[in-house]
Amino acid sequence: MLPKEGRGRYGGTKEPAPCVLVPLCPWSGIRGGGGLVTGEVSVVLAACNGSLYLREQVESILPQLHEGDQLILSVDPSTDGTCDLACGLAAADSRIVVLQGPGQGVPRNFEQAIAASEGAYVFLSDQDDVWCPHKVAAVRDAFAASGAALVLHDAQVVDQDLEVVAPSFFAQRGSRPGYWRNILKNSYIGCCMAFRRELTQVALPFPERIPMHDQWLGLVGEKNGGVFFLDEPLIAYRRHTANATATTHAGLAQMLAWRIRLVRELRRRSFSAS
Repeated sequence: MLPKEGRGRYGGTKEPAPCVLVPLCPWSGIRGGGGLVTGEVSVVLAACNGSLYLREQVESILPQLHEGDQLILSVDPSTDGTCDLACGLAAADSRIVVLQGPGQGVPRNFEQAIAASEGAYVFLSDQDDVWCPHKVAAVRDAFAASGAALVLHDAQVVDQDLEVVAPSFFAQRGSRPGYWRNILKNSYIGCCMAFRRELTQVALPFPERIPMHDQWLGLVGEKNGGVFFLDEPLIAYRRHTANATATTHAGLAQMLAWRIRLVRELRRRSFSAS
């Protein structure tokens, strides 16, 4: 149970929907169900045509993980050698698990990776950013201090060469907590997000026809255990021409339809605070 000052708490018995997990590499097995993951942190990274930056990102993550933690690379069909690169990284470090992605877009790729994770804390990662060396420790401290179900930290926005474009994503976006506020204008960005495992009981499976996964996860956190905004940039958030995250908005009618669907799903799934 994770009470947080009027934000609700976990309860109920809903389980995430099962998913079919296919390892891409013979030495990169799926450790689910066997109790072999003894650490507390799972990092889930959805990859697709990401060979240019993937190694740099993985090398910024691994030093922060302990023995028994896991880094799950879910790789959608790619044409640039991302699959071979991921398998090579997994061959060199047993904490890396490589899965064959479902090939149905970014949200479904993340959904599969989250379902495969086993750690008490689940960190989301893009394939092309760089983590600060103390990110995991800082976020773990934020969980301990706040008791929140989900932590969202700030980021430096950088270009493809890691030159700073904006020192604070929060300031650039006007990011703040609040359920209705984040339905109207989303503050949630998956690459800056971590959450407690219990949140998957509500969040999975993702609803059909959502534009991205991060707003959904953030709003689920708002309704189930609360969200803590950590005002410290903990990644270099790389923006470049090949980014998967859209930088343009859909039409007004489509945005309204998405929000109506989100509210309906959130009302249906959220656990009671009683």
